[in-house]
Amino acid sequence: MTRTRSPGPRAFSPVSASVRVLLFAGALASGAAFAQGAAPAGNAEAGRAKASMCIGCHEIPGYKASFPNVYSVPMITGQSAKYIEASLVAYRKGDRSHPTMRAIAGSLTDQDIADLAALYGSK
Repeated sequence: MTRTRSPGPRAFSPVSASVRVLLFAGALASGAAFAQGAAPAGNAEAGRAKASMCIGCHEIPGYKASFPNVYSVPMITGQSAKYIEASLVAYRKGDRSHPTMRAIAGSLTDQDIADLAALYGSK
């Protein structure tokens, strides 16, 4: 049996180190530090472009959904942005159990949630 020798730790050239520094600086400048805890600012106009999946249920007065059972869908227009944001995050995490909302919230980024909260909180 022939044993191969491990090449050892990878050496990084000065170019790759420079590239890493530039990428890190660019990420900070673009707001990627959000992942470390800073909440994104919501934009109601951006939320308007993302609200198509909300309108069909939450903007029809008296609308009732029939999955998983007959359910009166709440109107969310005029709710506080913090409430909308907290609700969507709870659905995404699984703390709230409505299957349709869990699926929708699971597809949203933190920025999407902030934008939708800004939109519905401003109406």
